[in-house]
Amino acid sequence: MKALIKKQKGYDQMELVSIPSPPVSGKLVKIRVAYAGICGTDIHTFEGVYPGNTPPVVLGHEFSGEVVDIGDGVTSVKIGDCVTSETTFETCGTCESCLNQEYNLCSGRKGLGTQTNGGFAEYVLSREESVHILPEGVSLLSAALTEPLACCVHGALEKTTLQPGDVAAVFGPGPIGLLMSRLLISQGVQVILAGVTKDEPRFKLAGSLGVAHIVDQQKEHLPRYVKELTGGKGVNKVFECSGVVQALNTGMQIAAKKADVVQLGIFKEQFNMIDTSLFFSREIRLVGSRTQKPSSWRISLDLMRRGAVCPEKIVTGIVSLDDWREGFKRVQNCTDVKIVIQM
Repeated sequence: MKALIKKQKGYDQMELVSIPSPPVSGKLVKIRVAYAGICGTDIHTFEGVYPGNTPPVVLGHEFSGEVVDIGDGVTSVKIGDCVTSETTFETCGTCESCLNQEYNLCSGRKGLGTQTNGGFAEYVLSREESVHILPEGVSLLSAALTEPLACCVHGALEKTTLQPGDVAAVFGPGPIGLLMSRLLISQGVQVILAGVTKDEPRFKLAGSLGVAHIVDQQKEHLPRYVKELTGGKGVNKVFECSGVVQALNTGMQIAAKKADVVQLGIFKEQFNMIDTSLFFSREIRLVGSRTQKPSSWRISLDLMRRGAVCPEKIVTGIVSLDDWREGFKRVQNCTDVKIVIQM
């Protein structure tokens, strides 16, 4: 089968190759991939700056497809089911995080597309526990983006609480920021989406998703905008989805007293300058939100089933596996919001 492999550490070192189709056994499920999304971490892996990747490995952790074979221990999934899969492939199974089904925090976790072969291939293996059958009405294209939506669900609905009427600031109109904005709107939250001038095409897409307050920080003063909108109180929630340290500092500046500031973006540097006086003096709660867990996926699929969030609306380009370099280049150059590979 065709598969896109990161061969070794370093810049690029990627190649579309032919490898044997994986056999199933035990509680493993074999999925014929329909769509696989290109994530920012895939780009970081291509550039050789993502430490979590352990080559040689097939990339791709956002995907959907059809079950074509199952191991003899599988009981909840059958051949022909349309599915998506969590990224967790292996855990230690004994730590406190595993016992609480918080696999994102297991130190022994291995993930699809990072430590074990993922979805940039014709077929992928997943463990039965990680596979989710698609609800009626959820397309394979939307289902391929369940993982980024689940990251948003984890950050917004599991790491903090929302109330209808809350005002939230979202930094970064990329795939996570756009899905986060739509998720918040579905919960009755008023959203302020912040970005910069080069994000103009993404701002238009955000408007089509129902975002009413969009701020280009290179043209408007965000703290003043927030002050006027909230009567000087500040926003109840901040979701940092851009991976830019200054955005986190600005987020704390516009946050109300006792607000939650949730970091989903991954910063390039391990150590960063953060204005600690801001969250100290206002008793702001600074919250880390690391990827997702099983409950995040169940909630995400239900949101899609109800039509509250439709991830395929952020897809701006589809390429074939043969044209993966074109897809990666378009993501790197920010000419598209979300590129999906169709197998």
